[in-house]
Amino acid sequence: MNIIGINAYHGDASAALVVDGQLVAAVEEERFNRIKHWAGFPAESIRWCLEKENLKPRDIDHVAISFNPKANMLKRVGFVARHWPSPSAIMDRLKRQGKTLGLEDQFARALGIDRSDFKAQFHRIEHHQTHVAAGFLISPFDEAAVLSVDGMGDFTSVLTAQAQGTNWRELDRVYFPHSLGFLYSAVTMYLGFPHYGDEYKVMGLAPYGEPEFIDVFRKIIFPKGDTFELNLDYFTHHKRGIRMAWNEGSPKVEPFHSSLLEKELGPMRDSKDESTSRHDNIAKSLQVVTEEIVLHLLQCLQRSTGLKNVCLTGGVAMNSVANGKVTSNTEFDQVYVPAGAADNGTSFGAAFYVWNTLLGRSRGFVQDHAYWGCEATDEEIVAASEEIGVPSQFLSQQELIDNTTDLLLDGKVVGWFQGPMEFGARALGNRSLLADPRRTDMRDIINLRIKFREKFRPFAPSILEEYVSDWFEIDEPTPYMEKVFPVRAEKHSVIPAVTHVDGSGRLQTVSQKTNPLYHALIKNFYDKTGVPIVLNTSLNENEPIVRTPIEAIRCFLRTDMDAIVIGGHLFNRHAPEFPEKFRSRIHEAV
Repeated sequence: MNIIGINAYHGDASAALVVDGQLVAAVEEERFNRIKHWAGFPAESIRWCLEKENLKPRDIDHVAISFNPKANMLKRVGFVARHWPSPSAIMDRLKRQGKTLGLEDQFARALGIDRSDFKAQFHRIEHHQTHVAAGFLISPFDEAAVLSVDGMGDFTSVLTAQAQGTNWRELDRVYFPHSLGFLYSAVTMYLGFPHYGDEYKVMGLAPYGEPEFIDVFRKIIFPKGDTFELNLDYFTHHKRGIRMAWNEGSPKVEPFHSSLLEKELGPMRDSKDESTSRHDNIAKSLQVVTEEIVLHLLQCLQRSTGLKNVCLTGGVAMNSVANGKVTSNTEFDQVYVPAGAADNGTSFGAAFYVWNTLLGRSRGFVQDHAYWGCEATDEEIVAASEEIGVPSQFLSQQELIDNTTDLLLDGKVVGWFQGPMEFGARALGNRSLLADPRRTDMRDIINLRIKFREKFRPFAPSILEEYVSDWFEIDEPTPYMEKVFPVRAEKHSVIPAVTHVDGSGRLQTVSQKTNPLYHALIKNFYDKTGVPIVLNTSLNENEPIVRTPIEAIRCFLRTDMDAIVIGGHLFNRHAPEFPEKFRSRIHEAV
């Protein structure tokens, strides 16, 4: 039984393939077309999933789509009758939904076949049902509470449920126009971060501020019963809609806060203007109230279910700072957040919803790693090296580990490209940029000379899972960098490059079982330094994470990266045989 799941015409379009109840492939379309957060139809992703398993179009039994325009229709009609949104808002919504019609034909065209030759059954599944499926059906829990919370999908922003086996009982919903995700997005744009997906920048900025404006935010969003409401006086989306445009598939959202927000908080920051302490304090206040609402939802959910396990999913579940506070501030003991908690993960959520819920098959898959994407052959690595004209040194695995460790100890920044690419927004040791976490200057070096991004952005500590309790105040598995924990006070000065300004770290626990090579590298670093941690950030430079060896080499040459390891090949900019023209960063395209 072959099931393709797709997230189309939402941000982070993606495809996933489930074969006989096992996830075998998953990838985002942005990795192919190099357009961040691409929101169109994931044609390349679909084709790659099939090619990976040598499947033909006729081998597909089901196609699962992670939205259903017919869902919650009565709620939609009731909202229009009560609020009478502007005609332009209605037309904009209809225009966007029009792109989602005829997906069967688009699917056939993506595979180069006639629609009549394609026999798979198509399923349109409500958006938050696919989030719940992505959170629970692949979790290690047979029974769990589930919180799905995002901006908006199929007229819903929150769904809570009690799940067992392959089914769940819905408890609460929050419908349009009330949305915690919308609040975070609106303030993100207000703070001068205009791009789709910039919310993580605000989360990184928040620790620099104080919650000066918390009382304002508590007027903007507040608990109501077991959920919450927005004060709509601070927004325009319920009247005018949210204007979203796709520029060749890249989502662009226009601000939707009202003049009242600026009256309370001051003028909106232009992205070219300097960020001030006022902006830091607004970011902090937003983050604090977000955590309050998330914890309110979870506390109510725990009381309703009496359960100790919880699955978090949806775009707001990418707020790793909030996630890291769940076990300390609720009665939940175990928290599972999938790789791809945002809309990208609804592709495999939709596929498992079909397998487990619609077809009634038993669960037999647990997502314990994120390495579901493309990988490169040695021939492809050599071909990329020859095409660009840069030499490499081929090393045994132990030589590779030793050489890379020595480069890190020498203060070098090293790209690390190994095995299958990660699914989701975070590099987890297969498409990573690595450095020594003990260096006080390393954060500025990477932010300003390699990533070319804001100085306040933190970096993640990848830590051997067996040493978490020695370095962090909370000991929980965090394989997807999905939680932020306090670094033990006595360790702040030991690992300054990965300790954020508030003494926290968004860690990745590294398992020997799921990534033996990356584990061996960190273990080698630990043996030589006594620190079981390396600094890890994504292998890219203002672009999607690199997918191919040639993209990796080009990224290496465009930046001040010192070396890059691709498979068994070490490319060292400082090696005597390295061409002089590539020894310093080159600005033109290569």
